[in-house]
Order: sequence, then structure tokens, then C-alpha cells
Amino acid sequence: MPPRPLAIGPAGRAAAHAIERTRTARGYSQRQLATRVTALGRPMTFTALSRIERTVRRCDIDDLVAIATALGIAPQALLAGALTPPRVAGAGAT
Repeated sequence: MPPRPLAIGPAGRAAAHAIERTRTARGYSQRQLATRVTALGRPMTFTALSRIERTVRRCDIDDLVAIATALGIAPQALLAGALTPPRVAGAGAT
């Protein structure tokens, strides 16, 4: 039986959405961003980038750093939404 792929967790989903938002805000197509990432020494096709943004493919740490560099931002900026702890119903209510 083939190994099951690892699920993409909340941090991965948040990073994927942040990548897409930042890419579109910068005016880059997926192809343009993939070309920029490849030029930095991390080969990436626009299909791979599309799969990351759609949370079909995991974004490993090397991908995250290269994508952030290509976007001109710090890698942690792509994780900012993932660092906010989830709200628990009734928490903080007194």
C-alpha cells in the first residue's frame, strides 16, 4: 500500500493563502513568481506554485523561504495568520 500523503494543516493553509494574496498584490502571475523562485536557485514550475496555493501540494520550508524572497518579504510574513491561536467558544467571556 502506498504511503498516505501528509495532510496540510492550518499553518500550511494560511501560508498558501498568504502566498496567493501577496503574489496578486504584487501583480505577479503564477508563472512569473515561479520564474523568480527558480532564478533564486529553487526550481519551481507554475503548476507546483498553483498546487501550493490551492493546498494540493505541501509547501516545504525551502519553498517558503524562496517564495518569500521572490515576493520581497520575510518568510514569517507568510506565516503571520497561522500564528494567531484559534479562538475557543466561550473563552475570555466572564
